Amino acid sequence: MISKVTIDAVFDAARVEEVIGDFVTLKKAGSNYTGLSPFVNEKTPSFMVSPVKQIWKDFSSGKGGNVISFLMEHEHFSYPEAIRYLAKKYNIEIEQTQQTDQEKLHANEMESMFVVSEYAKKYFQETLLNTEQGKAIGLSYFKERGFTQKTIEDFGLGYSLDSWDAFTKEALDKGYSLEYLQKTGLTIVKEETGRHFDRFKARVMFPITSMSGRVLGFGARILTNDKKAAKYLNSPESEIYHKSRVLYGISQAKAEIAKQDNCYIVEGYTDVIQMHQSGITNVVASSGTALTVEQIRLVSRLSKNITMLFDGDQAGIRASIRGVDLILEQGMNVRVCPLPNQEDPDSFARKHTKEELEVYFQENSTDFIRYKANLLMEHVKDDPIKKAELIRDMVASISKIPDVIQREIYLQECARIMDISEDVLFKSLAQLDSRALQAEDKKLKQERANLQVVHKNSTNKEASQDPLYLLERKIIEILLLYGDHTAVFTELVYQSNQDNEIEQVEQKIEQKVYERIFLSLQEDEISFTNDLFKTVYGDIIQSFMQGSWDLQEYLVKLPVDISAEVTSIIMEEEKQVLHNWESQNIFVKKKQDGIEQYVTETILTLRMYLVNSIIGKYREKLKDSDQKRSTEMLGVIMDYTSLMNTFSLRLGQVISRFKTLD
Repeated sequence: MISKVTIDAVFDAARVEEVIGDFVTLKKAGSNYTGLSPFVNEKTPSFMVSPVKQIWKDFSSGKGGNVISFLMEHEHFSYPEAIRYLAKKYNIEIEQTQQTDQEKLHANEMESMFVVSEYAKKYFQETLLNTEQGKAIGLSYFKERGFTQKTIEDFGLGYSLDSWDAFTKEALDKGYSLEYLQKTGLTIVKEETGRHFDRFKARVMFPITSMSGRVLGFGARILTNDKKAAKYLNSPESEIYHKSRVLYGISQAKAEIAKQDNCYIVEGYTDVIQMHQSGITNVVASSGTALTVEQIRLVSRLSKNITMLFDGDQAGIRASIRGVDLILEQGMNVRVCPLPNQEDPDSFARKHTKEELEVYFQENSTDFIRYKANLLMEHVKDDPIKKAELIRDMVASISKIPDVIQREIYLQECARIMDISEDVLFKSLAQLDSRALQAEDKKLKQERANLQVVHKNSTNKEASQDPLYLLERKIIEILLLYGDHTAVFTELVYQSNQDNEIEQVEQKIEQKVYERIFLSLQEDEISFTNDLFKTVYGDIIQSFMQGSWDLQEYLVKLPVDISAEVTSIIMEEEKQVLHNWESQNIFVKKKQDGIEQYVTETILTLRMYLVNSIIGKYREKLKDSDQKRSTEMLGVIMDYTSLMNTFSLRLGQVISRFKTLD
């Protein structure tokens, strides 16, 4: 286990905005940063990072927490793995303590798969560099491709021996579980016989990594002329590897993509590697598959600009250009750069310097409208029917663009290139928009119907918005945000007047907010029903009582199991930054501007709710009680009802008084 000293050092060094900035493009917004959610597909930023509080909140997915919880959510790290990642990032030496057998037993399954995959990467590279077969076959192949020793090491390239079980046998001897070797797809197990063998026999290996550099799976190329075997073979889908959600080379390219604000997309592993070796490092590959929405979203976290590099193969170009519409739908800017005939990114990069490549890409990259027109016009020639089909195809692509200004500009460009009236194109676009709107409306109605069924059948406390849950959450919010504030509270007290009559008068008391809440709950013997809130309340009150409360320190070291809820509470008021209300001359009153009212209203409402619940229980018991017992309970109900009326009157006075002040 990692020692507490190391964990504390990591928390002290890690900056949430720096860590998240490695994965999400952040923009300054006042004292915070905003960006697109890395968890859901969106076009308007709902993701917020607070450097002051050292927390983050994704208002789209509801997720939030500190720097550790982000890595656990985004990269699927276990808690120790997140600590190790940060320790490496901030050059902190890890001090370890002994791990118990029980802790080993409960090791995270996904973490075990990551560990096995990392071992496989090292094994295959060791085999490539230090075995006779690896050097003679695998290393020779990479050298023939022009890859340097540094490039081979940077991309973790390797070789799997021409043996049925060399890797599996070695992994089992090292203590790795056959279960995880099978789950990662590295080993194939024949259920009927129990025999096992290596999936990637006699192939050069290309590790496929996440944005943070964790090994997710492998691509493997066979070097023999076996016509029965697939040229390229990928790891099967697993808990950690989903082919449609990864881009080859993203880990090595992410920094430069963000810096250059552009991402080149190619097709294959060697295309990426050769481009990197030539100095163009903001390049990734779709790994031979059609581009997917998930892959485009990976790029969108780093840049809004994509340049697709196409080789001279016409069939390949037509297949790849279909991905352009997907890119446009995601609100991205896309350009296309065709390479000379008989060239692919691998061969082209091998023949040119970095400077030559940059000049070529700059001079030959064009917007998708111009490229699509030039590509397809040669097949249209003077055929009016084919030309009409081409124009419809181009308008269909333009209709995918969410930004109305961009759409109009592209329509004007299309009209100029195709020598057709802009009015005709706008009418065609309107028809497409109308059909799309109808389809979307139908889909929305169906989703609403499904939601109503789910809501009707749901017994979930959050789905029904339980008032007690909301009230307890409000109290936690007040303590977290304003617990140390001093406010003047109004209390009703009884005292004798000049005629020795008892009367009720208001009395002003200056108190800390946490004191007011603690004493009020103690007076009524109120305890939290929600276990999470009970834990948080106890921690906060204890810290205040001991004079050691520090909000930032509490948030930074927030336990993972409660981080999402607590962060959601903390960041709720910051959400208005995303809406930018003030730019629309809408000024939202902040809760701290009327903290006395907010505290008083919350406590009174909680008291009313609890008293009302008690009245309800007595009324239920009343149905099955005898006359004597009924009389007693009616008296209790009347007492509680009187108390309820007092609370209600008091709450009305509080609201009325503050409305007058406003």
